[in-house]
Amino acid sequence: MWFSGFDPIIRILLVGSSSYLALLVMLRIAGARSLAKFNAFDFAVTVAVGSMLATAVTSKDLAFTSGAAAIALMLGLQFLVARVIRDRLGLRKLVTASPVVLVRAGQLLPEGLKAARLGQADVRQAARQAGLGSFENIAAMILETDGTISTVTFDQLGDGSTLDDLPDLNAVGAQGMRHRVGGAGASKS
Repeated sequence: MWFSGFDPIIRILLVGSSSYLALLVMLRIAGARSLAKFNAFDFAVTVAVGSMLATAVTSKDLAFTSGAAAIALMLGLQFLVARVIRDRLGLRKLVTASPVVLVRAGQLLPEGLKAARLGQADVRQAARQAGLGSFENIAAMILETDGTISTVTFDQLGDGSTLDDLPDLNAVGAQGMRHRVGGAGASKS
């Protein structure tokens, strides 16, 4: 139970080192997105690759080449899916979640909270984490496809072009949001 000999330790050292180097090479080839957390699919690939690496290193029933092939398969599929959905909006919607607007022009959106399955306390916490003491300075707060919450204040809004892909906001636009709150936040810090 405490020590089963040096063979398993030597195997872990050899396979672990080889797997680590192979993973570094594969990640370099696959690109930075391979471990980015842009959406649920990217997150799932990251978790799967970590699990496969751990299994390849610790399981004596799995050969190094099998573990490396499994990791290469996941990274290859992730690369392929990312490439396909980059320009095809219909396919992108199948693979990734849509961003959800939680706050627009300082107002909590009940339909956004419901769609995101969040409560008002969750949104208040996100506002505090963004360093904000009230909603009145928030032009938009969005639950992003990767599960993070982005907060754009009126001071940061600019022309609002980063919000163009949000159906709950693009009809209003940056100038419309400023107008809706009577210019509030447009010059506040």
